[in-house]
Amino acid sequence: MKTPKKQRIEIVSVYQFVLTFLFMGLFFSLLFLFLFFTSFWFLSVLYLVWLFLDWDTPDRGGRRFEWVRNWKVWEHFRDYYPIKLVKTAELSPDKNYVLGSHPHGIMCAGSFCNFATESNGFSRQFPGIRPFLAGLAGLFRIPVYRDYLMSCGLCPVSRQSLDFVLSGPQRGQAVVILVGGANESLHGVPGEHCLTLLKRQGFVRLALRHGASLVPVYSFGENEIFTQASFGIGSWQRTLQAAFKKFTGFAPCIFWGRGLLFRWGLLPFPVPITTVVGCPIAVPYRPNPSQEEVNRYHKLYMEALEQMFEEHKESCGVSPSTHLTFI
Repeated sequence: MKTPKKQRIEIVSVYQFVLTFLFMGLFFSLLFLFLFFTSFWFLSVLYLVWLFLDWDTPDRGGRRFEWVRNWKVWEHFRDYYPIKLVKTAELSPDKNYVLGSHPHGIMCAGSFCNFATESNGFSRQFPGIRPFLAGLAGLFRIPVYRDYLMSCGLCPVSRQSLDFVLSGPQRGQAVVILVGGANESLHGVPGEHCLTLLKRQGFVRLALRHGASLVPVYSFGENEIFTQASFGIGSWQRTLQAAFKKFTGFAPCIFWGRGLLFRWGLLPFPVPITTVVGCPIAVPYRPNPSQEEVNRYHKLYMEALEQMFEEHKESCGVSPSTHLTFI
């Protein structure tokens, strides 16, 4: 049983994650714009100079700080749901890996907790493996927010960035890609397991170019931490969401969780999240992979992901009659 103090600390830790996810970038962008018109204008100028000099850092492996990844707040964040990390196979530190993480959900809580922090001891469970959680490239152009993301070990989900991580002399590099992206977040409805994967082959091509093993990852419970308004394909609401996503890179989901003073709010529901890391799929080194090879390993990956889902779904609270849907 958790004490009232522990419960309050967990709520604060989760709120800081939610508010950071939603508003940190906007807050600092407006702050630096505001400072331009005050006597502190030099602060904005100094940061812009720093931003110019540091512009390429996100595409060159970023700038992680292990002390940030080991913040105590992440342990309280983990305990709120709680979030677990399940290892099903060894990952050799002599190889590189491309981890496909599913589903995207609203805020990728399971992926962030397990790969961008050490709250579940990723480095202890997978010694010698260095994870890089890949995020939307545009986020790494936002003042201060970019530095915060890099400090947790995030990098842009761009070819330049991912090629840099996987082409270095150091082995044991693992890029974690939320394959479904913003489109998949639109399907993050509780009880559904719908993945945007059928036409997503870029991560397979990336693995082939570097001879990096493919590893399926699934976070059971990710879609249950928020309730989302779902609109049918062809409706004007879905059309508007798709148009917004096309121009901004992310989808404007309408979601809500639990509130403290009111019935609804931004606090996620405390639903257990279990992130299962599957067995690696060996991939040959092909600097210029053919479409046939891409199709073959994409199919193998989908089959491995589906098999892993079936093996673990019941232990993670999913009905035996529920299956993955690929779109």
